[in-house]
Order: sequence, then structure tokens, then C-alpha cells
Amino acid sequence: MKTRTSIEQQRIERKSEIVDSFSQMVREKGIDRDRLTSIVEDIFGMMVKKKYGPDANFEIVANMDKGEIEIFLIREVVENVENPATQIDSQTAYERSGEHLEVGEEFVEIIPLESFGRRLVSTAKQNLNQRIKEIEKDLIYDEYSEKIGEIIVGDVYQVRKNDVLINHNRTELVLPKSEQIAKERYRKGDVIRAVVKEVQRKGSGMPVVIVSRADNLFLRKLFEQEIPEVYDGIITLRKIAREPGERAKVAVQSHDDRIDAVGACVGMKGVRIHSIVRELNNENIDVINYTDDPYLFIQRALAPAKLLEVTIDRATRTAKVRVEPDQASLAIGRNGQNIRLASELTGYRIEIVKEGEDITKTMDEYEIELDEFIEDFGEELIETFKAAGYRTANDVIQAPVSELLAKIPGMTIERLNDIVVEMKNAFTEESAEEDEETA
Repeated sequence: MKTRTSIEQQRIERKSEIVDSFSQMVREKGIDRDRLTSIVEDIFGMMVKKKYGPDANFEIVANMDKGEIEIFLIREVVENVENPATQIDSQTAYERSGEHLEVGEEFVEIIPLESFGRRLVSTAKQNLNQRIKEIEKDLIYDEYSEKIGEIIVGDVYQVRKNDVLINHNRTELVLPKSEQIAKERYRKGDVIRAVVKEVQRKGSGMPVVIVSRADNLFLRKLFEQEIPEVYDGIITLRKIAREPGERAKVAVQSHDDRIDAVGACVGMKGVRIHSIVRELNNENIDVINYTDDPYLFIQRALAPAKLLEVTIDRATRTAKVRVEPDQASLAIGRNGQNIRLASELTGYRIEIVKEGEDITKTMDEYEIELDEFIEDFGEELIETFKAAGYRTANDVIQAPVSELLAKIPGMTIERLNDIVVEMKNAFTEESAEEDEETA
């Protein structure tokens, strides 16, 4: 048989368990005390109403700093009790308090938490946990929405097939494969820097915080961190073109005639730019001076190649660049990288023409099957071209634009221009590679 002492001890332990669970939430979750206090009062208010009825007059005092919760039931002293939830007779009030109260006065009684029973308390804890989770979702969403565009430092704690999970201040961040630098390999425990790209709400789960190391924004923020003049706004990064982990071109502009934008970004003996290069897994970074003159801008963007002539069609945003034969491979770059980045940086679709050669003649010397462009345009589009009767790049380049637009579903003039320019550049690359082999 249980003694009075053992029963009392169980009540104390039960109360301690309840109070500790709430105070622990304050410590671990970092939730605003006033907000949590309001939730606790609301939940325990529902407990009182379930036990004593909807008419019950009560007051709940919660001190989340000390982990204390007290519930006061307030009833009116009457001669004949009609509603036990709101009334009490004077004799019972005296027996419980030791005070003689007159009819009409208020009797205030402290209700022990353990008197509600385990089931009701358990329900209250579940409700509180659910409310806490909702608050956590809002806190995470608000906190990281304000951090979009900022660089964070976290620890890799799980590497999965399609993403990497990063721990940052006890919050899970996601680095998708598409936002990773391709050549990098991550291991659990690695310290990693990335830029907060977006925060997504997905169903009833926690917000998903997406971070990136491949986005141009990450490179921009690294420049701000490493180069004071960029952070202070003296130097502006006007354009960025980047193939993450491989190469980037950054067009910079100084707003102070005394400061050389390129020199300030590169630093003495390249110390400033090298710190950024190391962070990006040795990504080569070309820093060039920005200019509103498209002819000069294209010339700078195609460096280190030396150009003979630049012809621009502003209406179609295309540029035909004539170079000496030995400069073609430099202008195009390895796997066409230099010309792609220059096109992205300047906003012009660039064609390379070697001095003394006509681009159409150069193309006629080669036959490039459309399948070789699957990586560039996707298998679905290539199959659409083939289904429409086109077999080689020449077929597409020489076909009338109106014909292509009619035969290829969903094709636009802008997209078609991109495709044609890319195919023409492929012919130029073939020619440049042949020149290198015969040299």
C-alpha cells in the first residue's frame, strides 16, 4: 500500500517533470519568453476549462525564466452552490483556506498541476510541442529570409547523393547538387562557406533554406568580403559571368578616378584575388574594366585574344569578331569557355571569324551531327530537330528562320539565335583545333 509520503513524492516528481519540460523549451528553442508565456497560458487555460467547465474564472501565472507555472481558480463565496465551477460555500472555503470569508467575497485557490491527471497534462504537452514547432518554422523562415544574400559558415553533417546538409546554428541548410562547385568533394565535419540563396516553405514541414556556392551572388559577396573598396561601394561589380570551379569573368567599375578598379581587386601580387580563387577551388577569375562602349567591352571580355575587328548588330545583339588564325583558339578558349563567358558578360552573341576566311565556307568544311549538341541543348530538343528532318548543324544553320519556327514547337526567335550562334561557334572550334594540330 502506498504511503502518504510516497504519493506526495510522486506528485512532486510529476510537477517537476511538467515544469522542466516547459523551461527546457525556453532554453533549447530560444523562443521569446513573452510569446511562449502567452502560449502556455492559453494551453493551460484550455485545461482548466476542460476540467472545470467553460464558465470557470481562473488566472494563470507562468514564469518561464524559473520554469514556474501556477493556476489560480477564482470562485464566489455563496450560501447555496448552484455552479461548482464558479461558486463555493463559506464552510468549504474555510476548510480549504482557514479563513472566514463573507458571502460575495472571492475565494482564490491554487490548482496543483498534478490534479489534472497525466492524460490531460500529456495532451497539453503535445499541444505545446505543436505550437512550438509552428513558432520554430516562423523563426527560421524570418531569420534566413533576412539573411538572403549573406555568406554563412557551417559544418557539413551529412553528404547525400543529390545534396549536402549543413548545420548552421542548429538549423539544417541544404546545398543542392546544382548549387555545388562540380569539382568539390565534401566530407562530414568540413567547414564550408556558402551564400543563402532562398528560403522555401514546403507543406507542413520546416522551411528549407537553400545555400549556394555556384551562384554568381556567392562570388559577388566574396569580393565584398575580401576587397574593402567593393564593400564600401567605391568599386562596383557591374557584370559577372561564371562557370563555377572553372573560370569567371568579372567586370568592375571604379567611382573614384584615383583608384584603379582592376588593380584594387587583384591586390598587391594578387593577394586579394588569390584568397577568392582558393575559396572557389582554384577557379580562374578574369577581372576587367567595365565600359559602356560595346566594341571595347567585347575586346576586353575576349582577352587574352587580340582582335582585328568587331562588327556589331545591335538589333539582334550579335557581334562578329575577326581575328588572326593563331588567335582563334585563344578567343574561343578551351571547350569554347572563353567565348561563352564573354558572350554572357557582354550580352552579345559572339561569332569568331578568322582573317581571310568566310564563316560559311568554314562551316562547309565540316559536318557536325546534331547528337553532338545533346549536352548543350538537351536530348529532347535535338530529337525534335531530327524529327523535323534536320540531321546536322549545317541543316539548322542554313534553314530559313521562318521554317525553323514553324517546324519546332515552342521555339522563339531569341532561343533560335542562341542555338545558331552556338552551332557556328562549334564550327569555329573545329577549325581552331585543326589549326593547332597542323601547326
